[in-house]
Amino acid sequence: MRPNRLTARKAASKLEEPTREAAKLARKLGLEPYPVNYWVVSYDEMNALIAYGGFQTRYPHWRWGMTYDRQQKQDQFGMGKAFEIVNNDNPSHAFLQESNTLADQKAVITHVEAHADFFANNSWFGLFGGDLDAAAMLERHSEAIAGYMEDPEIDRADIEKFIDAVLCLEDCIDQHRPFAEATDPRERTAPEDLRERLEGMNISDEVRRQVFDEEWLDRLAEAEEAAADLTDPQKDVLGYLQQHGMQYDEEEGKASELEPWQRDVLDMLRTEAYYFAPQKMTKVMNEGWAAYWESLMMGEERFAGENEFLLYADHQAKVLGSPGLNPYKLGKELWEYIENTTNRREVADRLLRVEGVSWRNFHEVVDFDEVQELLQPHPALDGIRPDTLDELVALGDDPRVDADALDRAVSEYGDEELDADERTVDVDKYPWKVLTYEGLAERHFSLVKPQNRGFLGRIRRSELEQLSRYMFDDEQYASVAEAIVDVDYTTGWDRMREIRESHNDVTFLDAFLTQEFVTNNHYFTYEFTRASGDFRVTSTDYQDVKKKLLLQFTNFGKPTVAVYDGNYGNRNELLLGHQYNGIMLDLGQAKQVLERAYDLWGHPVNLMTIVKEYDDHDVEVARRRNREPTPVENGIRVRYDGETFEHHDLEPELEDRIAAGDIDYDTKPDEWLS
Repeated sequence: MRPNRLTARKAASKLEEPTREAAKLARKLGLEPYPVNYWVVSYDEMNALIAYGGFQTRYPHWRWGMTYDRQQKQDQFGMGKAFEIVNNDNPSHAFLQESNTLADQKAVITHVEAHADFFANNSWFGLFGGDLDAAAMLERHSEAIAGYMEDPEIDRADIEKFIDAVLCLEDCIDQHRPFAEATDPRERTAPEDLRERLEGMNISDEVRRQVFDEEWLDRLAEAEEAAADLTDPQKDVLGYLQQHGMQYDEEEGKASELEPWQRDVLDMLRTEAYYFAPQKMTKVMNEGWAAYWESLMMGEERFAGENEFLLYADHQAKVLGSPGLNPYKLGKELWEYIENTTNRREVADRLLRVEGVSWRNFHEVVDFDEVQELLQPHPALDGIRPDTLDELVALGDDPRVDADALDRAVSEYGDEELDADERTVDVDKYPWKVLTYEGLAERHFSLVKPQNRGFLGRIRRSELEQLSRYMFDDEQYASVAEAIVDVDYTTGWDRMREIRESHNDVTFLDAFLTQEFVTNNHYFTYEFTRASGDFRVTSTDYQDVKKKLLLQFTNFGKPTVAVYDGNYGNRNELLLGHQYNGIMLDLGQAKQVLERAYDLWGHPVNLMTIVKEYDDHDVEVARRRNREPTPVENGIRVRYDGETFEHHDLEPELEDRIAAGDIDYDTKPDEWLS
């Protein structure tokens, strides 16, 4: 056995208990993760896995080496250390770097269990469908593409060029459709030529010449062909190219069918794009979810030992404190906000049923310090130690207590039919084992945490009025103390799991990012202003912050491009449209993508978009008046024929089809974007 394998084996033996107990704690907390297989790997192996997107085998391509080199340099120069990688699979596979400390390994394990829960239960991951075995799928793709590259009949350079072309468009899919439906892209139905119908009719040549002359038939065919343009733009550009794409044959001087290996490679890479799409669509939700439960398990449930906690706290502070748009920080704060607002609504609902309390006098008559004390968890749940177990026993048949685990905890030997590690319960190390989901929810009720003190009192009168609007038993309790007894401590966690099942980042931010959240967490927007020539804070209004964030998450933060016609101008040209949202395309990059799209179409390719143009005089006047100049927006069509680019003005009706409206977050936020 190689020395590094010995090191990995030793590291793995130390992690058997933490991986086993973390999975049990996750389930106690209401999570339902896929089973997770943990693998201990070396530093180089970890970097290779990161380069391969979390898998051990991928198809041959230069992109993996580039990613590996970048990750290695980030680690080498202190710009980012790899702690964890886990893939969406059933079972999931997680990789732990053998050189990391035990505190870091525990943090990764608790983080991974939450990711595995998200993979298993979020509906967007379910769109890929079927019995998930992603590792096997990607390995099959790797072997197939490697086989093509080793085929002496196929030029390896042609394969690499073709893969480059497909990867330029890998985000041009319809990620909102189930993959089973997306595998059958919509056909563009060509109109029937009337000539063919006339052939089957009993019409004399004389009548046909008089009524259906050839010039008229030609005009009719052209009109029907033009009307056959795709009624709805097709977002799955890769699917359209897979079905209708061709290649330009230099020798023949015309387009020819794609080779079988080309269609096969395109199909495999498109399948992988659909597999990875949910991870891109839920980055904030998923990382925030994992950070939330990791923090609760490692810190509040003391999964990090006393000698490990400071190191763990430093680790999490660095992760959450990373600069830029940090999905861990934004996601965790939003999940905490959802938990707090749900719990606040539950408590307020109880208090509004107390005699003498109404939405009008709520803030005047409720003693929030008293409520804070009444909401504290039962002492027997909060301070679990070997010498306090009698207090739990005294609770009797209580739904907050795991009776079986408590019996083992107070027994000297436990049940001999159980495994040794289950025979007794070490409540010093794992106090959570003697509690149920209900008990843990009360033990960790968010509104009693010091950082949330005062959150209940900040509830708005409008929300109180809404809560009480249809409340008929508004004098159910004689006192505040009686009302607090009926508080459901699981409400916040229950609501979080509901949201985890159905949302993606766009809907998550749209639904739950409020002015209260933006103000309390100090979010704002900033823009480059032409008037000042630098970046300035432009707004702290939550609507502006929301729009700014949503633009970065809609369509993975990439421009949305769709197929508008596969026979543009009746010349077999491809017409793509950029669904403009107020942000211009980088035309230099767009032209490079058109070159790659041409390789997959075989005929000229067109791209519709809208550009902003500024008048120099208007810019100067705006600068003197300290305001932003107003640009003129013009539609253009860029055409590439395999050799040269042409720029054309866009027909008004086509410009209308790609211009932003004010309906959704693919549209133009013209209130604040410069």
